[in-house]
Amino acid sequence: MIDSNTQLYCIFGNPVRHSKSPAIHNACFQHHHINAVYLAFGVDEISKGITAMRSLNIKGASVTIPFKQSIMNYLDRIDKDALNIGAVNTIVNKDGKLLGYNTDFKAAITPLKPIGIKDKRVCIIGAGGAAQAVAYGIHKEKGKIVMINRNKERGESLSLKYKADFIPMDEIDKMDDINADIIINTTSIGMHPNIDNLAFPSNHMNSQMVVMDIVYNPLRTKLLSEAQKRGCKTIDGLSMFLYQGAAQFKLWTGISPDMELMRQAVINGDN
Repeated sequence: MIDSNTQLYCIFGNPVRHSKSPAIHNACFQHHHINAVYLAFGVDEISKGITAMRSLNIKGASVTIPFKQSIMNYLDRIDKDALNIGAVNTIVNKDGKLLGYNTDFKAAITPLKPIGIKDKRVCIIGAGGAAQAVAYGIHKEKGKIVMINRNKERGESLSLKYKADFIPMDEIDKMDDINADIIINTTSIGMHPNIDNLAFPSNHMNSQMVVMDIVYNPLRTKLLSEAQKRGCKTIDGLSMFLYQGAAQFKLWTGISPDMELMRQAVINGDN
């Protein structure tokens, strides 16, 4: 029950109404009998979100598209991994100081580790905050990165950081084969409500590939549907979403939450 002692947590993003983060975190708060509530806040300017966080003493926040990079300018301290990545997806309010972390990079590589990442050619679609984290994780696991992005300048910048190859998105159709082992979509392409949009041309997929999409609403994006038709092994966005959310909850509370509880919270929310 919400009362005057209830602690407030939130997610900042735009758009953010589709987010399942309130479902998983509120389920965990209830399960562990923590007097807290987690809400979704759509903001136009992240600076206003930070002002609200300080003035309302919001204890913790998740950060999603498009603020994972710009929010770094407003924090008091940033974790080493988040600094190296160049993106923050988690804020902890510790005694009025806002501390930034990134839980995305470990969450991205966890479902890929059983398949193997070392020496695999991994094509990362996108160059935003999520792509920064995924590229960092793949690089740490010694994968061979290929960046694919619509914006040439941003794509080349991230490619240089990891000594990766770069392919402009509009040049893919001119290529015979991109020769990838793993394809990861880190963009919002295919996310609800634009579920018919395809993040990567299906004619470049083959049955030897692993295709991963970090979009989790819907779980079966058009990218994954097309990949399944071509016999690819697919990984949906729910795995990464749950792993990064569990790491956030531990940063805020010191408690490692039950992953199955979180999974059921998402599934039940969709019913």
